[in-house]
Amino acid sequence: MQSSFDIPVLDDLDAPKQVSATTFGKKMVYLETYGCQMNVSDSEIVASVLTKDGYGLTHNVEEADIVLINTCAIRENAEQKVRRRLVELRSHKTHINPDMKLGVLGCMAERLREKLLDQEKLVDIVVGPDAYRDLPNLLNQATDTGQAAVNVQLSKEETYEDISPVRYATNGVSSFVSIMRGCDNMCSFCVVPFTRGRERSRPVESILDECKTLVETGFKEVTVLGQNVNSYRDEKQGSGVDFAELLYRISQISPELRIRYSTSHPKDCSDALLHVHAEQANVCNYIHLPVQHGNTDMLQRMKRTYSRDQYLDLVERARKIVPGVSLSTDIIAGFCNETEEEHLDTLSLMAQVRYDHAYMFMYSERPDTYAARKFEDNVPEHVKKRRLQDIIQQQSGISLESNKAEIGREHIVLVEGESRRSDQQMSGRTDTNKMAVFDRLDFVKGEYVKVLVTDCTSATLLAKPLGRL
Repeated sequence: MQSSFDIPVLDDLDAPKQVSATTFGKKMVYLETYGCQMNVSDSEIVASVLTKDGYGLTHNVEEADIVLINTCAIRENAEQKVRRRLVELRSHKTHINPDMKLGVLGCMAERLREKLLDQEKLVDIVVGPDAYRDLPNLLNQATDTGQAAVNVQLSKEETYEDISPVRYATNGVSSFVSIMRGCDNMCSFCVVPFTRGRERSRPVESILDECKTLVETGFKEVTVLGQNVNSYRDEKQGSGVDFAELLYRISQISPELRIRYSTSHPKDCSDALLHVHAEQANVCNYIHLPVQHGNTDMLQRMKRTYSRDQYLDLVERARKIVPGVSLSTDIIAGFCNETEEEHLDTLSLMAQVRYDHAYMFMYSERPDTYAARKFEDNVPEHVKKRRLQDIIQQQSGISLESNKAEIGREHIVLVEGESRRSDQQMSGRTDTNKMAVFDRLDFVKGEYVKVLVTDCTSATLLAKPLGRL
């Protein structure tokens, strides 16, 4: 059974992504997703599990028998948005559709099961990120008994390697491929190890098979996903296949298949991986390299396992091995005990590295983390906001300067669809992950087009098409 979905707007991690086309079945499910690319990928797995069991998918909550919210707990803002949405949906259930079942999936489900079920009585079903195979059984249980159904058991083995996801991308051009789950890094600010469990890698052959199937069905780009993709290792493959080797093997499937990945940890960004970027033309020259902060003492408090100098050495090595590589990062403002001098170190590191793009956040304490247990969240809210604004303002200027430097350069763009602002223009990303907009002419989705950059904004390259490849 086929279904199509909206392309996720990943720059706004707290925005919901919704099913955009209807498939029919014994009962209709409305699925709404919050958070990162991994959550989007998980919702594709959920959609596959449910459609195989005879459920239909709908974009319209009004016609849904079951409403499932796939949640994010990485930041307080995302969690509060989900809570407000659950209150709205619970009201809809109470006043309009009493038979509707309301469920929470993913990270918030694992962390807040008691509050959501017993204290606040917001939902009927709670399912953790390792229990999606059990969804049909849980839905039957909730329907037959009228009692809440719960499975939030974390697994040391589950990777969903044998499930073919129902793809979110309606354009048939770009897709996510999950290669591992969980995280072992235990950064002091991060709740992921507690909501998603320990790292486990998916067998390499199942990843390659999924990528081959995507190519055969017309996809031109994959983004391989994991909480920390570059710690991937399939020990079943003799001496083990690491992430660099996996990326190389994916690149051999088709020269027309572009490969990206997210997210990574600087400690695991090896020279071997950088050489794969340099040597394989279809492995994009773009690396998301989260630094989180620019001060060594702060990095130690964050348990990031590298110093400022070590990180800068990695950046220098990456640019030497992969000329022209584009870098993006994550930055947290106002972490515990942050001084003004430490904040200035972040700004100076940004000025030195000159990232093309950054995801910038204000610190919010997450329960169960090392920081919540050992540190005090003692930077005043107004100071956090001001420091975050400093970071955003500086990055906006750097991004604009970076894009201005592209004027007069040629790029190969994979056409992803129409521009958001005009159906007379097409858009797509360069090898270095910069969005380009150009005149539509007769180009179609999935084609590679050579463009000449003529102008820019801080977020977008404006280009003249030179022809398809």
